[in-house]
Amino acid sequence: MPETTIEEFTDEARTFLDAHAERRPPATEFVWGQGSDEVSVFDERDRDSEARDAEEAKAWRRLRFDHGFGWIGGPEKFGGRDLPAAYERAYQSVEQGYVTPNMGVFTISLGMVAPTILAHAIPEVQDLYLRDLYRGDRVACQLFSEPGAGSDLASLQTKAVRDGDEWVLTGQKVWTSSAHLSEIGEIVCRTDPEQPKHRGLTAFVMDMRAPGVEIRPLRQMTGGASFNEVFLDEVRVPDTHRLGEVNGGWTVALTTLMNERASIGAGGGGGSGMFSPRRLHAMLEHFGLADDPVVRDQAARIYCDFTVAKWNNQRALDKIKAGGLPGPELSTAKLALTNNLKAYSEWVASVLGPRILADTGEWGTFAFSKLLTGIPGMRVAGGTDEIMKNIVAERVLGLPKDPGIDSTTPFKDLLVNSERG
Repeated sequence: MPETTIEEFTDEARTFLDAHAERRPPATEFVWGQGSDEVSVFDERDRDSEARDAEEAKAWRRLRFDHGFGWIGGPEKFGGRDLPAAYERAYQSVEQGYVTPNMGVFTISLGMVAPTILAHAIPEVQDLYLRDLYRGDRVACQLFSEPGAGSDLASLQTKAVRDGDEWVLTGQKVWTSSAHLSEIGEIVCRTDPEQPKHRGLTAFVMDMRAPGVEIRPLRQMTGGASFNEVFLDEVRVPDTHRLGEVNGGWTVALTTLMNERASIGAGGGGGSGMFSPRRLHAMLEHFGLADDPVVRDQAARIYCDFTVAKWNNQRALDKIKAGGLPGPELSTAKLALTNNLKAYSEWVASVLGPRILADTGEWGTFAFSKLLTGIPGMRVAGGTDEIMKNIVAERVLGLPKDPGIDSTTPFKDLLVNSERG
């Protein structure tokens, strides 16, 4: 049993927050922002704004860590407190009552890369990075996808060639979130092209500021550029920064991918308050639809679906925090998120009508156009919906795999055989 009870811990957290953050005023009615409301699923800020917000988030992360709230469930040797998951939830519940910086810049660092380093890096690398990541001294990104290897990650072609005690990395990655804000990155490369595609991969932790690394922004429909292309021109990485065994990178990648789906699914839109029942009701009241039974029923379904997904995600995250391995069932979390966002955007469109096309400044419209332009990307991020459905069907439900395609037979012959069959 922990020496500190959860009640004592909660009082400690409240004392810390009272000393360093401003309390949110109690809301007697729903008021969203002060006339500049926006809702989006991908960042639409310019890079200077992103950098300023990242510095604010880092400062708050350091303050939390130095007062014992930076890695509540983490090992004490890395600055954590080794407390059960319930303590982390208790802190988050208390912090929601205070005005604090947005922690989005750490989603990949702490939700995906840090758990992989903890699971697969040698002690020297764990000592070098874990404390810094959870304290906010470093930000990490994930370098997996390539122009020709997105959902079929195992077909990636970025190569790593061994040169003594170092590896030389050459190739291109794409859709790398926050690469421009990151000090380090987790990367998977092909180290043995003669092996089957899943077996010739190796994972590393690399320096994002090293010679030979070039980061270029990718502009999105939302107007932002939180994604990047990353070009690697003979970038050197020490062998000590290898994660797992040589040619064992697929296992490492699966650890990250399952944590990625847990992180994406766990977000669920709840952090922005977009699924708040008070918000949904306030919109219906404002647009004169509070007595419309069909629209009210849709709102209730949206809230219920989000709540069920949130509870299911929490169960999966508690399993991971208790030492269990992330499993394929986390693909359901990612699917639930995209389905809930799609249903929500359709509901918003029916409520707002033409107002959804642009931000008119009217209360209750919340610049939802940025949400609509961002949602298609969510159906791809963290694995496409189609890939997620295959994973759930095959690895969770035990259904037969899709029939394979004979890549050696010309497409026209496949068509002829199909018509005959």
